[in-house]
Amino acid sequence: MKKIGILFGVENSFPSALVERVNARNPAGIRAEFVLTGAVEIVQVPRYAVILDRISHDVPFYRAYLKQAVLNGAAVINNPFRAAADDKFYNYALAARLGVAVPPTVLLPHKQLPNGTSDKSMRNLEFPLDWDAVFAAVGEHGFLKPIDGGGWRDVHEVRGREEFFSAFDQSRDLCMVFQKAVDYSEYFRCFVVGQKKVRVMPYDPRRPFAERYLKDSARPRTLRARLLWRKMEEDALKLCQALGYELNSVEFAVMDGIPYAIDFMNPVPDADVHSVGEEHFAWIVDHVAEMAIARARSSAGEAGLRWPAALGATRGARRRAEDKKK
Repeated sequence: MKKIGILFGVENSFPSALVERVNARNPAGIRAEFVLTGAVEIVQVPRYAVILDRISHDVPFYRAYLKQAVLNGAAVINNPFRAAADDKFYNYALAARLGVAVPPTVLLPHKQLPNGTSDKSMRNLEFPLDWDAVFAAVGEHGFLKPIDGGGWRDVHEVRGREEFFSAFDQSRDLCMVFQKAVDYSEYFRCFVVGQKKVRVMPYDPRRPFAERYLKDSARPRTLRARLLWRKMEEDALKLCQALGYELNSVEFAVMDGIPYAIDFMNPVPDADVHSVGEEHFAWIVDHVAEMAIARARSSAGEAGLRWPAALGATRGARRRAEDKKK
């Protein structure tokens, strides 16, 4: 019997609904349940063919447990090696290389020295920093945010240099990016499953949290709206395929008809019924269940090769083997 395990924290509606949906489909030889683990031995064989990860970004023990599971043949959604290596600045740079519109963005040095470092650790850092060049690139209305943050923690909207430096002074030893604000007319959050399926959800980040997903989620009727949705779907898939995320949400701010990718480092995207609403929730649960079942059916211990392959190790080993034959 292959098991699909759900690893989660404080959330309730999505993990429970996903287990129920998988088991209601009664796939042959596959069952879903909540993950149960204790101390982990280095040679321990995973109990689960597939693990859906909803919490390891906050719990180092879980992150290490999942890496060991991947090494020993489990398929983890999302891959913990990829998620651990990710950051927002890299994502924006990648999007630009892919031709996806992103606002001008600049990576900034730490305001305070990281723990365990000294002034000598920063001898390669330009001082004083060329702030005029930073503001020339981004402008003075923008968002200051950590490269690896989430949930709007330590994010500041600033208007002018005085507000910028006040916010930057509060950033402690965090590594921050400064991104130009987009004066958007529409905003969307796209839920992406399996690098194949996209759910475009009208969204308003300026509303109270419980009201941000707008009720009108019907497919667009005008040609302009259909083309816009198609562009967001294409860009969301392009980003997730390049990042390797099987589960993600991609946010777009639309200005002058152009969807700008604002946030797409969400390996644990919001899937709570009380925030996304019943209609979106049903879609998410159905498609994630379908993906998890498909992964369980296809898993055959190949998952442990994913991270070495991403680093080029597998390709290099193959090349060396071919050279020996010559």
